[in-house]
Amino acid sequence: MKNLRLGILGGGQLGRMLIQAGLDFNLHVRVLDPDENAPCRYLCEEFVHGDFKDYDTVYAFGKGCEVLTIEIEHVNVEALFQLEKEGVQVYPTPASLKTIQDKGLQKEFFQQNFIPTAEYRLLKDTAALEANLDFLPAFQKLRRGGYDGNGVVRLSSASDMPKAFQGPTVLEKLVPFEREISVICARNTKGEVKAFPVVEQVMHPEHNLVDFLLAPAQIAYKLQRLAIEIATHVTTSLDIVGLLAVEMFVTQDGQILVNEVAPRPHNSGHHTMKANATSQFEQHLRAILGLPLGDTEPHCPAVLLNLLGEAGYSGQAVYEGLGETLQEPGVHLHLYGKKFTRPHRKMGHLTVLAPTIDEVKQKAERVKNILKIIA
Repeated sequence: MKNLRLGILGGGQLGRMLIQAGLDFNLHVRVLDPDENAPCRYLCEEFVHGDFKDYDTVYAFGKGCEVLTIEIEHVNVEALFQLEKEGVQVYPTPASLKTIQDKGLQKEFFQQNFIPTAEYRLLKDTAALEANLDFLPAFQKLRRGGYDGNGVVRLSSASDMPKAFQGPTVLEKLVPFEREISVICARNTKGEVKAFPVVEQVMHPEHNLVDFLLAPAQIAYKLQRLAIEIATHVTTSLDIVGLLAVEMFVTQDGQILVNEVAPRPHNSGHHTMKANATSQFEQHLRAILGLPLGDTEPHCPAVLLNLLGEAGYSGQAVYEGLGETLQEPGVHLHLYGKKFTRPHRKMGHLTVLAPTIDEVKQKAERVKNILKIIA
């Protein structure tokens, strides 16, 4: 394979780990990001400091690439449509990305394609919300721009109106669920599809971020198969090329409902770098380059622990307890190249491996509070 010019819109930790996987493919990687100190800056051949939401910036950047991909959804999709017309290979396709960028369009797409999801209502403004108070309790989600727990608020009653979002939103009925799960699917340019095993996400009670992830999910085999079937159906229906992370609820009565999707590498797949035969990052590259998809089977059970900046600390990051953490066999560190920490900022993750589910959970419990990121 020639030294192909791959462009990545976004230079955060997902792009950083994508570049790490891309070193084995002899790719010439270009990155566009608005942060001049983005984690990708010193790992890629070319770094362009610019706004990936700006049409002209994205268009000019894309003209210097043969294949263009993303590590964040919130990019200028109109520029991607034009680049696609002019022969640049853009994955995920601008059409699928346009649907996913808008949570209202996502919900309508699910409904139109018989994809099970929670009951919802689309709201234009605050007046529309006030007219739908009978729908509470529910989650209100910004239609565009939400990321990593931002842009989502729980509304239980009319007394919560002061914290409600203004403008276009989705009001999603509160689902009485038992577990949150995720399946990462890959689809290449030839239509081959492979899914990684189902994982279970345990959310942080305050930050609306994944606190830790358990792989494989501890659910019945028939639910695992159903989750993979649903994720595959969503991936093919959206005509995805690359990765699609499909986040789902397992309800108390045994149903599986799709919550949201992300067309890129995802936090619920980071453990695959150590725990699976093929990582999600390598799989994404295989998919967008038209190569055969890799084996998704796990080597052993895994727990992923997100490393967040400690509350009360902002400034240059200091990693307290690092040596003690890494004394534990089967614990692997991944830092994201961020020099500065702030409360609850994602700074890295730990992948914990062990031969059995019980052992990996016990080991994760031992190490999860040792490493602290302060300033």
